[in-house]
Amino acid sequence: MKKSMKIARNLLQVYSAKCKPLCQEIGMPQTAFDILMFLANNPECNTARDIVEIRNIKANLVSINVEKLVKEGYLSRNQSLGDRRKTLLACTDKAQPIVEKGRLLQEGFREELFRNVDESSRANFFHVMEILEANLKDMQEGRD
Repeated sequence: MKKSMKIARNLLQVYSAKCKPLCQEIGMPQTAFDILMFLANNPECNTARDIVEIRNIKANLVSINVEKLVKEGYLSRNQSLGDRRKTLLACTDKAQPIVEKGRLLQEGFREELFRNVDESSRANFFHVMEILEANLKDMQEGRD
């Protein structure tokens, strides 16, 4: 378990380091960039609560950065049709060039991460990840 935790920590550190130049280029704090990319890549997870719970970013940082992204025109706030107390977040057209650059960065990171990993090993890795995801879902729902 210690080795997997070390790998996860290293993965996050290296990814953050890879994002820094782009964040500097676009003049955006990395937390704001992470929020923007999370919303762009996961449109079904479109509330501040989703960002806090899934990305594990502190609520006050989410609030500050969402406000900044809305003010600068990168995000819009919309009321949920089913729940007027719920505010949905969405990337705007202005955000699309940043999202495209971010996706290129993520794709390059993924390719670099999987360098020297053959297709069969990649397929096995993703298959195991799917099984783990199903097991986690079962555990969350209290199934054995």
